[in-house]
This record gives sequence, structure tokens and C-alpha cells, in this order.
Amino acid sequence: MILKFLRLLKILRVVVKYGLDEIAISGLKVPRTAKLIDTVIFWRDISAPRGERMRMALEELGPIFVKFGQVLSTRRDLMPADLADELARLQDQVPPFDSDLAIAQIVKSLGAHPEQLFANFERTPVASASIAQVHFATLKDGREVAVKVLRPGMKKLIDEDVALMHIAAEWIGRIWADSKRLKPKEVVGEFDKYLHDELDLMREAANASQLRRNFADSNLLMVPEMHWDFCSSSVIVMERMVGIPVSQLDRLAAAGVDLKKLSSDGVEIFFTQVFRDGFFHADMHPGNILVSVAPETFGRYIALDFGIVGTLNDFDKDYLSQNFLAFFRRDYKRVAEAHIESGWAPKETRVDELESAVRACCEPIFDRPLKDISFGQILLRLFQTSRRFNVEVQPQLVLLQKTLLNIEGLGRQLDPDLDLWKTAKPYLENWMSDQVGVKGMMERLKGEAPRFAHMLPQLPRLLHHALAVAGAPRNADTELLKTLIAEQRHTNRLLSFVVYFVGAFAVGALGLQLMLRWQHLA
Repeated sequence: MILKFLRLLKILRVVVKYGLDEIAISGLKVPRTAKLIDTVIFWRDISAPRGERMRMALEELGPIFVKFGQVLSTRRDLMPADLADELARLQDQVPPFDSDLAIAQIVKSLGAHPEQLFANFERTPVASASIAQVHFATLKDGREVAVKVLRPGMKKLIDEDVALMHIAAEWIGRIWADSKRLKPKEVVGEFDKYLHDELDLMREAANASQLRRNFADSNLLMVPEMHWDFCSSSVIVMERMVGIPVSQLDRLAAAGVDLKKLSSDGVEIFFTQVFRDGFFHADMHPGNILVSVAPETFGRYIALDFGIVGTLNDFDKDYLSQNFLAFFRRDYKRVAEAHIESGWAPKETRVDELESAVRACCEPIFDRPLKDISFGQILLRLFQTSRRFNVEVQPQLVLLQKTLLNIEGLGRQLDPDLDLWKTAKPYLENWMSDQVGVKGMMERLKGEAPRFAHMLPQLPRLLHHALAVAGAPRNADTELLKTLIAEQRHTNRLLSFVVYFVGAFAVGALGLQLMLRWQHLA
């Protein structure tokens, strides 16, 4: 508890040190309050630009806050340009740690010095993020690779911050009436799980391998190959990928990349991951995405950093696809029905009322380019609507919601005129057709074929066993009935004996009395 309190004090100290309070209050109509705070805390220096101060504060607070800044940097419709530009540096320009520490980590994890493992190893990192940093190297067979090394002491820092988040969620659950619907403890628990998963680089390597396999035949997305002989929980070695960062639009345009096509390809990649595979890259900020300009792979996306991925089961995919498709078709009644059928909204919710509320939120956004849509305002209205109808937040979809925000921010940068709905609607319609049509049925039968091959030889025995089991209750009932009849007959005989005995006793006693009286009279 003392450590948590000290961490809280550090957060407050950093907030005061970099004047984050001044940034927050500047958006409110309380100039006197801001002036009073500056007078009381007169010793601090907040002369640096506010964006730089916010970035430095998040860097000092650690990885969780850095990730928060990364998400904010993609929301240029919600943040001033100066803050968004500065926070964008958190995507791949976090201050690196000492290269000697990185080398020591490699020696500890792989059992040898980089000079022994590689033909060449660059001490200076090429990228540094909140969790790890990357060095380029060359294998002894000449293949160029990227070496990712975990930051030292990360688990302790994350444990401290997540512990504070759990405490905050507990307080919210006690004092906020809306907490039962929003499930703050469950949401923090999901965030905790994924953050700790990200600390295991072997898990990241496995995620990358799965995503690479999913898109092996795709001409839209490239994923680096993992070199498993050089992978551990704190160091992984992967194929070196060469491309232009997706955020550098001028370089992409100069190289001849079609930004509009790139934007629509990004939407297709996202929906393919979510609905076809149920396995999606959940950290798709611009710092983790390159675009290939090599002749053989020109214009393809290159995905990096697979520490956080999301998974969806068949129920989630079916529910989401129905909702997306209903939204795109403006079938708000179906949206309302899906919410009630899935249990997200209470069963007693009136479909027509929820339908009307959803229509009021979503109808204004259709037939408008992405640049004219404020998803921040739409999300706020949907939040207010969900509160009115007691719609519960689903913790397992938090990552998907975060990824949607990343996709929107990326889409804005590449093509402000992108019509997200027209781009996604044909894909979803084809996907739904494949799921409910003959093709979908054949695919499911193909997937079940190994189980059928195993079960078929056992079918006669299983059928005989099923019939025997089905017949057992009737036999048991017959035996029970026989037992009950036998018991009833035994009881009847006992009762008859008692009746006869009592009757004979009574008759004998009466006869004895008559005989004695007759002798007395005689």
C-alpha cells in the first residue's frame, strides 16, 4: 500500500512539474483558477510548449501513460494540432535505454554476446518504444534482421501503475451508479492482462507468426518472419522489414504510392482480421505500420510490433457483423434487436425506443466523407444513449474499440475523403453470404471432417449405447413399479391380518362374555 501511495505521489508531482493541470484548465472558462494555481506553484518552469511538456510528462510516468499518449496522437479531431504532433513522437521516438543494458539482456537471454551471434550488430537502436527497443543486425548467413530487446524493469513499473488503476476502478465501482454497466474493474482487468502479455516477447513472436500465416496469400499485408533460434521471453529476432512509415505522407506520395487505395486497403485488412480470422493486430498506431516501396511488394502494408493482439469468438464475430451490416444498411431496428438478443441491453428494453435512439445518433453520419464526421461526438452521443438504456460495456471488446479508433485516425491521415461505409459494406455482405450460404456450410463441414472420420467407426457402438441409455429409465421405472406393487401387496396382507386379528379378538371376547353371563344366569 505504501508503494502505491508513493506512485500516486509521483504522478501528482509529474503533473505539477510539467504543468499538466494548466493544460487541462486552459480548456475551461476558469482563468482565475489557472492564475491562482500559477501563483501558488510559482517555482515551476512551464515555459516550454504545452505539447512538449505533455510528451515529457507521459515519458517520465512510464509505459502505460506512453501508450495513452500514442492513442491520443491519432485523434486529431479531438486534440489540438500542436498536442497531436508532439504526442506522435511517442509512437517510435521514446528515449532509448543504454545499449550496454540491451547487450547484457541479449547475453542473459540467448547465452552469447551479439558479436558471437551475429555477423554484425548495431549498438545504436533504430527505434525505441514504451516496452522495448530495436537494433539492426546481420545473421552469419547474410540475412538482415531486427533484434527487439525488452526494457529492463518493465514488470515492476507496470505492476505499480496497474495496481493504481485497479484501486481507481474499485472506487468508481463504489461511488458511481453507472459503474455496473461500464464494468470498470473488468475493463482494467482486460487491460492488465494484455499489458502483461506484451512483456513476454515469445508471445509477441507467436502472434506475429500466426498473423503472417493468416496473410500468407495476401497482397495487402506483410508480416516479418521470426527466427526462432534467436527468440526468448525478453529478446526476439525477426526479418528486417524496409518501408516508409505510413505517417510520412509526403514521402509516400513522392514514391508514387496511391494514398486512396492505401486507405481502402487498410479498411479491408482490418475487417479481414476481425471477421475472417477473429485475430487482429490491436496496436495499429502509425508507428507500427510501414508501407513497402520495393518493386515486388509495392504499396503493401508492413505490420510491426505484435505484443497486443485481440481475439474474437464466433459469437462475437456474428454479433459484430450483424451490427455493422445493419448500421451500413441503416436497419436500426435490427441493431436494437441484436443488442437485446445478445444480452447487452436488458430484455425488457423496448425495441422501438432503442431503435429511435440509435437512429438519432447514426443517421447524420451517412453519405458524408470521413473528414466531415466527428466520431468523438458520435461516441459521446452513443455513450449517453447506452446509459439511458442500461447497455453494458463488454470488456472483451475493449481492444477492438481501441483498434477502431486507431484505424479511424490512420484513415484520416491517408484519405480524408474516404467513405468508410461504402468501403466496408461490400466486404461485410460477402462475408455474411459466405457464413450463411452453401459455401459457409461446406467450409464448416470441411472443418469438422477430422472429427467425423474419428467418430464414424464408433457410430454403431455409440448408437447401441445411446439406445441402451434411452431404454434404461423405462426399465428402471418398470422395476420400481413392480417393487411398489409388491410393497403394496405386503402392506395389504399386513393390514388384512391386523383387521382379521382384531376382528377375531373382538368376536372371541364378545363370545366369552356371553358365555360367562349365560353360566351365571344358569
